[in-house]
Amino acid sequence: MDRINLKAMGKINLALDVLGRRENGYHDVRMIMQSVQIYDRLLLERSHEPGIFVTTNRPYLPTDENNLVYKAAKLLMEEFRIEEGVKIDLKKFLPVSAGMAGGSSDAAAVLFGMNKMFGLSLSMKELMERGVKIGADIPFCIMRGTVLAEGIGEILTPLDDAPPCHVLIAKPPMGVSTKVIYEKLDTAGVKDHPDTDGMIRCIRKQDLAGMAALLGNVLEDVTKEECPVIGKIEEVMKANGALGAIMSGSGPTVFGLFENETEAKNAYERLKAERLAKQIYLTGFFRRKRRPEDNNAGL
Repeated sequence: MDRINLKAMGKINLALDVLGRRENGYHDVRMIMQSVQIYDRLLLERSHEPGIFVTTNRPYLPTDENNLVYKAAKLLMEEFRIEEGVKIDLKKFLPVSAGMAGGSSDAAAVLFGMNKMFGLSLSMKELMERGVKIGADIPFCIMRGTVLAEGIGEILTPLDDAPPCHVLIAKPPMGVSTKVIYEKLDTAGVKDHPDTDGMIRCIRKQDLAGMAALLGNVLEDVTKEECPVIGKIEEVMKANGALGAIMSGSGPTVFGLFENETEAKNAYERLKAERLAKQIYLTGFFRRKRRPEDNNAGL
């Protein structure tokens, strides 16, 4: 195989709880992560010239070791002593610095693609073990679907598919630093923990309204201090029919869950008219059981 096209799906956090901070700076978390049907596209090609060559449609993105796709390729090339080179063309559509694991998903896709293209025969578990070395979200981005993530995000338990719905995603004009947000949380502390177990029960029962009512993110209050527009976006979504709306990851992206597509479209138009977000998407959940052959990061 000389070339492979890949999709790198974004994620949202239906629940995000932080349990503590480790001495190495990582945080123990308990999250329900959900893949969504918006994605970056990557093209990997073998190169006779040794090295890693990254190109992208976003001029502000690094194309060297500061990009996770480069790190992912380098990790496998060094371990397996791959003497050929690889060209990686990244078409970025997911918002950057948005709490949607775009960079991690890109790296996960590269790990999957390199494994397939160079015949490394690594299992999903083995890819995940390597991925966590360069990013805590990468194992989830390899697994995808509806997943309970624990530890620093690397202990993953697949859950039943979340109930189908319309997902409205809005990214404000600004970005935030995940590192800074977690540092501020360490100072402020966690006051209210989400009911993660209750949400798992709602997912198992396919109770969309119950699940939406339990959306929770302990990072939201901290990020709102820097980005008050988060609250305004949530208000617009709820006023237009969202069963629940909350920030994803460290933010500032906000998502709302809708049972009714017309209401979701109305909320989309309202956000657009009020210019509260720079990027707005209307999408749905990635559901693992519908097409099991699509569950890996490369299809």
